[in-house]
Order: sequence, then structure tokens, then C-alpha cells
Amino acid sequence: MTNLKKLGLTALAGSLVATSAFAGEMSVSGTAKVSYTSGDTLTTTGNPWSHSQGITFSGGGELDNGMNVSVTLVTDTGSSTFSSSNLVLDMGDAGKFAVSKEMSSGHGYNAYQDKMPTAGEEVWDDMSGEASGRVGMEDSMTISYGNALAGANFSVAYNKDSATANGSDKSFGVDYSPMEGLMIFGARADISSGAAIVTDKHTTFGATYTTMGATVGMQMTSLSKDAANSDQDRTHIAASFAVNENLSVSYGMSTVEFEGAGNVDQEDSGFAASYTMGSMSLSASSNKSDNAGGTSGNDDTHKEISLAFAF
Repeated sequence: MTNLKKLGLTALAGSLVATSAFAGEMSVSGTAKVSYTSGDTLTTTGNPWSHSQGITFSGGGELDNGMNVSVTLVTDTGSSTFSSSNLVLDMGDAGKFAVSKEMSSGHGYNAYQDKMPTAGEEVWDDMSGEASGRVGMEDSMTISYGNALAGANFSVAYNKDSATANGSDKSFGVDYSPMEGLMIFGARADISSGAAIVTDKHTTFGATYTTMGATVGMQMTSLSKDAANSDQDRTHIAASFAVNENLSVSYGMSTVEFEGAGNVDQEDSGFAASYTMGSMSLSASSNKSDNAGGTSGNDDTHKEISLAFAF
């Protein structure tokens, strides 16, 4: 009888350990993309074909106090180790706390860098010599917090500069939907700059409106830099339209104004389209930049078509 009791207790303990081990969940997903890119005006052309892939490990579970913890680990093309990660503690009504490495937690200024609708690439993406007017805060080992109050979503982020002499990056962001389809947003960041404790001040605000498959938006960004005659102001407008549940198209344009003498306005524009069928998506984009970097006649173009698979 004693041996039977021991056997029963051992089996019970084993089942409890097994139950505890499966309290959380783990999943693996990935992407693979093949792209063809046209030769850029300002860059050295080479093989137009490229292949990229990534694998994402996601896990999480509920704690004894009812909170949930989740972790995301990502490997990118050519990397044998995790290139970025995110740890999030969801405290329910008390908000979400996150620690991120080389990826956005969806909090602070970086979540609002470019909120304009697009069916694919942004108008500034992959251009050469241009100033996107959207420089944000450091995303390596950033701590952040987000919550909702009176219908508004707000978040803060903090990153301690790795250089002893430098300061830290700090930011705040908020968005609010006063009516169905309309979202207004704004964000502010203080960015440490240079080898001394100096601060660049980044501010952005804008709005998007969605109705009947169409989304339009406008965003304005101001980069007030500590260095003399280096401020930038950007105005970006864009529109996208979901033709059906599979096909979307978009067009966007932006203007970057420079403070420095002798600079002219940089003007960017671009079309994008994407078609999704199950886990496969086909996308194309065509971007153009005039007076890239504020230099008159410094023009560039970029065209790309890609086929991506999610698994």
C-alpha cells in the first residue's frame, strides 16, 4: 500500500509539473520575399533581384496575478542570432509595460513616425540622398509604457544613451478617435545628439479618415536640431483605397523644407499597390524624389515589385 501511495503521489506530481509547463504558449511564424528593383538614378546598380526572409518566435502566458506576459524574438535575413526582441507585460486596466531591442513596442514617438496610409512602400522608402524628415528616437533597449484614458491612447518611451557623455531619448505620443473613421494623433521626442549633452526636438501631428474603403491622411513633422541651420519641416499627404478585400492602391506625396541657406525643398511622391491571396502577397511601388537632401537637381527614382509568402 505504501508503494502504491508513493506511485500515486509521483504520478500526481508529474501531472502537475506537466500542467505548469504548458501554462504558456509558443508559436513560430515566418516570411519569405523575392523582389525585383529597378536601377536608381543616384546609386550604383547591381543585381536587381533580392531575397529576404525572417523567422519570428512568439510566446506568452498568464501569470498568477492575472497579468499576461509575452515575448517576441525575430531573426532577419543573414542573421544567425536574434536581431530584435520585445518583452511586454500586459497589466490589464493598468496598461502595458515593454522592453524592446531594435524594434518598436508601439509606444512613444516611434509609433507615430509615419501614420499615412499606403498599400506598400512609403514615398521616402529606399530613396538615395534624401532626407525623410522623420528621424525618431533610438530603439535599442528602450523601455516604454502605454495605456488608455478617456478614450485616448497614450504612451511614453525612454532610452538611455550608451555613450556616457550623452543624454537620453524621451518621447510621448497620443491618438484619439472623436468619431467613427477619424483618428487624430501627435507625438513629441527629445533626442540626444552629438558627443555632448545636447537635444534635438522632434514633433509630429496629423489625422487620418477612413470611409467606404478609402483612407486619407495628412501629417506634419518638425525636426528642431541643436546644430545651427539644420532644422527640417515636412508635410505629408496620402490616400489609399481598398478596391476589394484583396487589392489595395495608394498614392502619397511629401515636401521637406530645410533651414540651411542654399537648400531647396525636397519633393517626394509615390504610387503603391498590393494584391493578397491567402498567405501570398504581390506588391509594387514607384517612388520619385526631386532635389534629394535639399540639393537642386539631385533627383532619384525607385521602382520595386515583390512577391512575399507568410507561413
